[in-house]
Amino acid sequence: MFKSISGRSLAFATVLLILAITLAPPLHSYFTQRAQINAYSVQLAASQATLQEAEKELTQWSDPTYVASQARIRLHYVFPGEREYVVLTNSNPSAAQSVPVAPIEGVAPGTVPWYSRLVTTITSAGQSK
Repeated sequence: MFKSISGRSLAFATVLLILAITLAPPLHSYFTQRAQINAYSVQLAASQATLQEAEKELTQWSDPTYVASQARIRLHYVFPGEREYVVLTNSNPSAAQSVPVAPIEGVAPGTVPWYSRLVTTITSAGQSK
């Protein structure tokens, strides 16, 4: 079986094996670094998009009319001489009825000292129903 393998083929196979062993670690490092570079470029693009959004928001907050509109919306501020009306509506009346209501105790608040009510509240909170 080994008689058919010549010295040249054995030397060639040995050189290829040494070459593969020599080149494997640098190739592995190269492909690993390329993957890291691609991941960093994706992260950089996402960071740049976030930065652009933040810069856009910063320019909006530099505009006094935008600040006033946000104060009206978020904080319900009004200018002097204006009135703001807040209308509270229940769009789903059945949802308000389904909310559990705390049971009313049979004891009037004035007849029991406050510390007794506090102890009763604490002990009843720890009990499971």
